[in-house]
Amino acid sequence: MSKYPVFIISKGRHDVCKTAIHFLQHDVDFKIVIEPQEFELYKEHFDENILIQTPFKNLGLGSIPVRNFVWEYSKKLGHKRHWIFDDNIRNTRYFWNGRRTQVDPNLAISEIEKFVDRYENIAIAGMNYSFFVNKSTTKKPFSLNNRVFSNLLIDNDLDVRWRGRYNEDTDLCLQVLSKGLCTVLFNTFLIDKQQTMSMKGGNADELYKGDGRLDMARDLERVWPYVVRTTRKFNRPQHEIIRKSQQFDQQLIRRKDIDWDNIEKEKTELKIKQHDEIKNEYLKRAVDKYNE
Repeated sequence: MSKYPVFIISKGRHDVCKTAIHFLQHDVDFKIVIEPQEFELYKEHFDENILIQTPFKNLGLGSIPVRNFVWEYSKKLGHKRHWIFDDNIRNTRYFWNGRRTQVDPNLAISEIEKFVDRYENIAIAGMNYSFFVNKSTTKKPFSLNNRVFSNLLIDNDLDVRWRGRYNEDTDLCLQVLSKGLCTVLFNTFLIDKQQTMSMKGGNADELYKGDGRLDMARDLERVWPYVVRTTRKFNRPQHEIIRKSQQFDQQLIRRKDIDWDNIEKEKTELKIKQHDEIKNEYLKRAVDKYNE
């Protein structure tokens, strides 16, 4: 179970809210935050007890208002941190020995929370996208001071907030990094996210139409001119972080009130559950090695 509250923000996806479906399959404790005009639609698919309605609707400002609403809602409940997930996540995975194996999201969330709580200066943490992580390019369990997308564990005491209209994940991470705090992007745990603009609802209906992608990239470049530039990737306009100067090199600071010797002895038991007979010999050996 998670230590901190888990929120999924959703709009226009009452029947395809993939993150909620994934979490329900694994008994994750979470809430879906929606605008009031869609309450009845979401209630047809989800228990109304997990639905939270915002006090506003159709502001035309993308997801910024609901993200800040979640932040303040969490603070009022007295939480030190909160999770905020996009609604288009299909799966959670564990990256081990070059393989991306499906894993219970409860485990991933809990392990990340434990890691973050051991340090004094982690502002934001989250899981990397599975399509960015593979055995030939990924050697470290996490990336320090990188951007975190679509699933963020956020320190509620930060003096920054979601802002603007575009590229909100990148902007928030750059805000905390510019203040000398750290972000942690985990490669050990991953999420399968639906490709941007491949689903109805969400920002696809408000921000991505027409020249929306180009406007997004240029907007971020205007805010962070020495850090971001506009380029073209994946056959569309995209922002790119300029890393030549290594602007953010701050290191993690360990808490002094923790027994680090004891932490280094801790182990998390992970076992692959076999649902059907494994006929492939290579796969059999891989499962046996994993479960050793």
